[in-house]
Amino acid sequence: MPCHHSHSHSHAAVVRIFLILFGLQEDWAHKTKRIKTPEIMLFQSIVALLSVALPVHLGFTIHQHDMIQHMHIHLLRNDLHPSRMIGARLRQWLSLLTCLLILLKAEGGSVEITYLQNVVAKGAVCLDGSPPAYHFDKGFGTGVNNWLVHMEGGGWCESVETCLSRKKTDLGSSKQMVKQFGFSGLLSSQKKSNPDFYNWNRIKVRYCDGSSFTGEVEAVNPGDSLYFRGNRIWEAIIDDLLAKGMRNAKNAILSGCSAGGLASILHCDRFRALLPATTKVKCISDAGFFIHAKDVSGGQHIENFYGQVAKLHGSVKNLPASCTSRMRMRPELCFFPQYVVQTMQTPIFFINAAYDSWQIKNILAPSAADSGKAWKSCKLDLKKCTPGQLKIIQDFRAQFLSALTGAGSSPSRGMFIDSCYAHCQAGKQITWSSNNSPAVGNTKIAKAVGDWYYERSPVQKIDCPYPCNPTCQNTDSESQVPDI
Repeated sequence: MPCHHSHSHSHAAVVRIFLILFGLQEDWAHKTKRIKTPEIMLFQSIVALLSVALPVHLGFTIHQHDMIQHMHIHLLRNDLHPSRMIGARLRQWLSLLTCLLILLKAEGGSVEITYLQNVVAKGAVCLDGSPPAYHFDKGFGTGVNNWLVHMEGGGWCESVETCLSRKKTDLGSSKQMVKQFGFSGLLSSQKKSNPDFYNWNRIKVRYCDGSSFTGEVEAVNPGDSLYFRGNRIWEAIIDDLLAKGMRNAKNAILSGCSAGGLASILHCDRFRALLPATTKVKCISDAGFFIHAKDVSGGQHIENFYGQVAKLHGSVKNLPASCTSRMRMRPELCFFPQYVVQTMQTPIFFINAAYDSWQIKNILAPSAADSGKAWKSCKLDLKKCTPGQLKIIQDFRAQFLSALTGAGSSPSRGMFIDSCYAHCQAGKQITWSSNNSPAVGNTKIAKAVGDWYYERSPVQKIDCPYPCNPTCQNTDSESQVPDI
């Protein structure tokens, strides 16, 4: 069978082909007896390798990784094929495997984890006391002195109870993190899909503190053994990267998605200050512009939530001083980007959906403000919203754009604001630069970011209102970011 490759479908195709292989195997196993041949054993070895590499490559969670492992065990336990059937069936399987390997290569390889064990003594630790971690894919060629530091997202924890829950996952413990992580989108090493940054030093900073890297509490309650040290983690990782060559960077970007996208805003000017004046430093926030808005009941759900996060983690002292000095009565409000960016000095680019799916689900219509569940269907699919709900959502978009554009229109501020119902779009190939990626004014995210960073042209693209953009149809609106 021919293997047709397109970046727009490769991520989904990898998963689909892998599952087809197991489906073929199961159908065959029911009809055959166990026979071992060199060809069969080779095939099993390849699938065994893929059962580990595929979930790692795609950045699956520990739970999803375990599911794939279970599928592989099921494969090995099933009876295999009679030799008389090897020819046609094995060719079918190997053809699928060949396609799978081609697609994996096109997406780029997985990157090994690095644990900073030496900073544990300084108290730079995850919620459970384990060492911080990151994945580092070294730059090459013309990108050897360029650095892109991307911070993972994953929501926040605002109470001891929610932080204890995170402590048992990869969002609170490096012990639970996968050892390798697949880089794609903005972090891809493939020139075709990531032409402006493919050969940079690319780092994915793992998120395990629950405070967007702002926490700083010295005391540890022996009753819960929770460590609120997000700021120390950030400083320790940046120090480590500086020592590994980033201090000589020609170009440098601090970026992040969701809670990491918020962190890229909160830490942007500090990042600039740690690098030489000769380094071209800019920041990118992907789905990190969370707005200060009331929920559908008229309550201040997100304001109260961020206030609890800041209090629990001792975050205020690590929020940008340029903001907290102006907001002395309510310094915790500097968790909201709209108040921070007004005085930011470093150039920054905002990638965001005007109808950010996480914000609509958790800022506009959180479950706590929707006891009658009138918004349940609408939040899952905007097509199921009532006319009244759509009016409220359009008003929310207007609030978002007002907060964003209120930060100023300097050419150093770039933006790509599409009308998709999505959250985090730079880290996935399908939304970053594939054939079916969202476009605003015929420009896709990867080109918009590259044009802005290299100053090929100013980029401040704001999409028309929903549902005007047909390129949003293939955007994945689901996210692994926890609800609040």
